[in-house]
Amino acid sequence: MQHKTVTLPVKKADHTDDLPVPCYMTDGASGLDLYAAVDKPTEIGPGKVLMVPTGLYVAVPPGFELQIRPRSGLAAKYGLGIINSPGTIDSDYRGEIKIIVINLGSEKYTIKRGDRIAQMVLCPVFRADIKVVSKLPASSRNEGGFGHTGKA
Repeated sequence: MQHKTVTLPVKKADHTDDLPVPCYMTDGASGLDLYAAVDKPTEIGPGKVLMVPTGLYVAVPPGFELQIRPRSGLAAKYGLGIINSPGTIDSDYRGEIKIIVINLGSEKYTIKRGDRIAQMVLCPVFRADIKVVSKLPASSRNEGGFGHTGKA
């Protein structure tokens, strides 16, 4: 399969030589896996939030963002998610990527160095040209709220 590619400059912190560079795990994967750069096994209790370092710094090209997303296996098996999902890494941010993990499960979970903790997806960004109007065009839904279309 032919993929469109964009160069993403990535700098690894000195203390992360033992951790892999983010990579796609399959040919059809959208996200690059991110690895926990914790110094020692770190527990996160039920209902708690934890910032997990990755030791990665990026220069996202203008016109793009990185979306930080949870890993479905961690969510399904242990209730681990990302509290601001998807997190956004803007093109002008140069700090370390840290994952804001929440434990929605009922048991403590231990994050170990090198665990695949999240994934990042490179996405195009369009800038909105805001135009204030006195009336919006009609739609079939109009002002129907959340859940308006029912369960079926």
